[in-house]
Amino acid sequence: MAPLSVAAATALGLASSYAGMAGLCLAMDRHHEQVWGRDASALVRRLLRVAGVVLLAGGFATCLGAWGGAIGPVVWVGFLSAGALSLVLLLPYAPRFAGVLAALAGAASVVGGALAFG
Repeated sequence: MAPLSVAAATALGLASSYAGMAGLCLAMDRHHEQVWGRDASALVRRLLRVAGVVLLAGGFATCLGAWGGAIGPVVWVGFLSAGALSLVLLLPYAPRFAGVLAALAGAASVVGGALAFG
């Protein structure tokens, strides 16, 4: 299996970081109601938390695989910051778009991760 290119690893890392942060954010009733107009059930909150953690771990694995053990964690923290900042800037002004973008980014990172690592 060939290593990921820097561009592919960057896109995959950013997508998984944004989707993971959005999953953790939308697991909170306040933000879930802000985006979808209703409170989340306990099962949905739990699934969003698990999905958020799995996506963030996938982004970490992507960064480790692309940049190694010395630079990978630093790049991952940068991606976390970029994902969180973009979510924080989108949520008040376009909450529905932030949720849809999170779903698309999550799906893209799962498919991209499966193609790259599996």
